[in-house]
Amino acid sequence: MSPTLGMVARPLVQVPTEYGSEATPQGWWTEWPSGLVDVSRTSHLPPASDGAQVEPPPLTAALLDISVDGDRVVRVKRESTAMVIIDMQNFFLHPELRDHPTGLKCVDPLMKTLPVLRNAGIKILWVNWGLTETELSTIPPSLVRGFMKNGRGGFGSEMPGGFGRLLMRDAKNSELYGPLQPAFVKGRDDGTDFWIHKNRMSGLWGYQSALDLFLQENGITTLLFSGVNADQCVQGTLVDAYFRGYDCILVKDATATTSPTGGYENVSYGFVTDSARLLAMR
Repeated sequence: MSPTLGMVARPLVQVPTEYGSEATPQGWWTEWPSGLVDVSRTSHLPPASDGAQVEPPPLTAALLDISVDGDRVVRVKRESTAMVIIDMQNFFLHPELRDHPTGLKCVDPLMKTLPVLRNAGIKILWVNWGLTETELSTIPPSLVRGFMKNGRGGFGSEMPGGFGRLLMRDAKNSELYGPLQPAFVKGRDDGTDFWIHKNRMSGLWGYQSALDLFLQENGITTLLFSGVNADQCVQGTLVDAYFRGYDCILVKDATATTSPTGGYENVSYGFVTDSARLLAMR
């Protein structure tokens, strides 16, 4: 996976640099020769004076430093950061419905990092397919066809094995896979986890999606991304988030796809980290 605009190949900045402006809705970032990229929007660059070396502001209790690819460290504001977990549902992962070994490998990294993220004050957003009867009539034909096989099945059709109707709200196939479902329920009851329905490949499709509304209402500016499939719903949501001005960080060992390798490697428009670095963040 490639980080934002060739960040791995991009050399470190020579002088402290500020991007954006407090006058814009998306705010500003600062980047430092040390490799620190501060997206917390808590400190502007101080004015230079007499050629004195300018140092990054100290890390405070309200902030977190996350190591990412490209010899960078991204500094985020805890209360403005959310983990977006996409489509880790039975329909995409359950062995009785699909062969998705790389997707199943994402479960363990997620289960290990969720407690750490919650304790850090990061909200957990489970963004999943969950259609209503009304929404069935609004889905475009290209997407309807994509979820059918040989002209059969598709959204709302009854699935075998008691899994319910395909990707409808509250159906068994729409529940999270394995230990993720009880992990969500516990987080929901503790007030750290939130379930957000989507009805397109991107969770941010449309003028004002449920996900976008949640992010705006809660002042979220930085998003960690994980889930399946990397080159489909994860990338669709990530790209839309990037275009809207959110800070995007992909958790690579908690993201997978059934597509050939190239589909996984071409996910872009965000910094890249992994679960080990999330466990080590401070």
